Amino acid sequence: MEELIQSDLEYLEERYGLAMGRILEIRAEETVPAPFAVYFKCVADFLLLIGELRRKQSVGELEQYTLQQWQELNYALYAEILPEHYDNSYGNPAYAVRMLGETYGRMLSFLYAELRGLPVYVFEGRLEEQVVHLELFLQIYHCFEQEELPPEREIQQILYWFASDYSELFVAHRVREGIDPELDFAVRIVMDSDLEDLRYLYRYGEYVTANELETARFLNTLPEETVAAMADVYTEGYRKGFALGGKDLSRKRTVNIRYTLGFERMIRLAVRNFEKMGLKPVIYRAAVSVLNRRMGVRIGYLSTVPNRQFEYDHREDCALFLDKRFLERKLSVMRTTYEKWRELAAQHAGPAVVETFGEAPFSPEANPDACALSLKQQKLLVWESGEVAQITNHYIIGKERSFTAIAFPIPAIGAQFAEIFRETVRINTLDYVRYQQIQQHLIDALDQGTSVHIAGKDGNCTDLVVALMPLRDASRETLFENCVADVNIPVGEVFTSPKLAGTNGVLHVKRAYLDGLRYENLRVQLTDGMVTGYGCGNFAGKQENQKYFFENVMFRHDTLPLGEFAIGTNTAAYAMAKRYGIGEKLPILIAEKMGPHFALGDTCYCWAEDTAVFNPDGKEMIARENEVSALRSKAPEKAYFGCHTDITIPYEELGFIEVVCADGRRIPVIEDGRFVLAGTEILNEELGG
Repeated sequence: MEELIQSDLEYLEERYGLAMGRILEIRAEETVPAPFAVYFKCVADFLLLIGELRRKQSVGELEQYTLQQWQELNYALYAEILPEHYDNSYGNPAYAVRMLGETYGRMLSFLYAELRGLPVYVFEGRLEEQVVHLELFLQIYHCFEQEELPPEREIQQILYWFASDYSELFVAHRVREGIDPELDFAVRIVMDSDLEDLRYLYRYGEYVTANELETARFLNTLPEETVAAMADVYTEGYRKGFALGGKDLSRKRTVNIRYTLGFERMIRLAVRNFEKMGLKPVIYRAAVSVLNRRMGVRIGYLSTVPNRQFEYDHREDCALFLDKRFLERKLSVMRTTYEKWRELAAQHAGPAVVETFGEAPFSPEANPDACALSLKQQKLLVWESGEVAQITNHYIIGKERSFTAIAFPIPAIGAQFAEIFRETVRINTLDYVRYQQIQQHLIDALDQGTSVHIAGKDGNCTDLVVALMPLRDASRETLFENCVADVNIPVGEVFTSPKLAGTNGVLHVKRAYLDGLRYENLRVQLTDGMVTGYGCGNFAGKQENQKYFFENVMFRHDTLPLGEFAIGTNTAAYAMAKRYGIGEKLPILIAEKMGPHFALGDTCYCWAEDTAVFNPDGKEMIARENEVSALRSKAPEKAYFGCHTDITIPYEELGFIEVVCADGRRIPVIEDGRFVLAGTEILNEELGG
């Protein structure tokens, strides 16, 4: 086996050398007509920079770099796609189309964007990925050396077969790195680096900014007990998730840790905590290849995005080759890989996520020259999403896994970063017993209802009735989960899976920030719990607004159910947001605790509806499914949507929330943005009384 591996490496090195040698020759050649010659020479320059990066890494030269040298190298690797250069970058589809024509511009911009992932393959030592990308570039270059320009379909087919043929390489690796602790590139950086020496941040190969540098510096100034407390609440929340869900953590062997660069001091302590639970860390980066990216959603460890418009413009690049045959090939590779590593998959416990917040919300510009999925392709992606979820759940069984998530600010939040960070630590460690007791008063009232009526005020047009499941035995059952600091940190919500039939009305928020994107005048119409209309006011035209919502909230589904209704109780977080003026920058993890919120998509219990869940008072939370997820046993492809997007109405836009009872009684919960239910009034103290 060792000889075979060595032979493979030698063959790859030979291919790499030949490719780099040929790319070097391009600089002096005049075999490609203008304006394509300029494009290929520009890309060749970048690839030669990558070659030099690999050489320096292989001989240990990078280890001798000063911090300034690392910063200069990091900038050089990402300079061409940064906002200040983007107008004249081939990474910008508009520029590529303008310079190369519509026929080739989109495809060559895609090629450019795909090659931008090469730095991370170099740092991870993934030679085969480097080789196949270099050879793809040369194959397309040679097409333009002919007497006539190549037919558009010839280039499209090269891209198609690259994606299809190398699914086995890229998709298989993606599956394995999610469950195999032996792939420990990032773990070694976290556990073995001198975290006082900030050069370690550049060894990931990610784009590094002041956010990552200043976060790491700040954490290095904190007392050990403070960082330990951050790690403890994070890992203890994970453990509690298994305990409260009645799941056996002792059968698991790995945990997926996700974080933003700069938090390594906390992550190191978390790894040690998890090891005491018998869990080894699995840490992988957010995907860089089009074969693994999920329409702009970044999952894994990450850093500041070099250019969010660049990412947005390339979110649908798969339109160049996506068809049913290609997706079936991807899914086949996924199944085969999970089957090969099925024992590792069965031992995987789920993700533990450290989110960050502070960057200004992103309002993308429409780029008509970017690749765009056809309606047929959009439906194929929806189908693929369902298939992926089923495959994953088969090997990493949903009812046996859990998760936790916590959030902290980064320096981009402003000059008061240190104060906001300390306040966030306080919010993340609030007395959960106190909140548990307050929230029980809410649940006791909500359990008396057949529905809940929510209405907005002061320009918020929300007028929505949320239907509740019938409660069979109030002495032993409840409709709302009492959510304290376990999987979903910080404390502060009670939530349910609404009954869809009878859930009707309009949900409206004057301004919302969902997954880093801004929405103005977001509006959703619900009929029997299903979305029947939607829109926002970001763009001048109604069609562009609906397209934006359809892609980023509906995730291309024609409709979605209301998967969750919750009442957030963390008025301390709300007060922090107001005090520092950071409401628009808070992640949904915190924002959802700052008012009632409504999730479009799957319930909170998807793939685990049949696992009993109990509140601290011993009552079983029975509202774990709705009429759609109830289809899971007969038609799982119709039961799940692979998305769950929370939309929160802030307290100041809230007219009232009242419980509607079968006997006609109405129990006020919130009036004019303040809690009025007996036993919850103390929450108003953070709101100023």
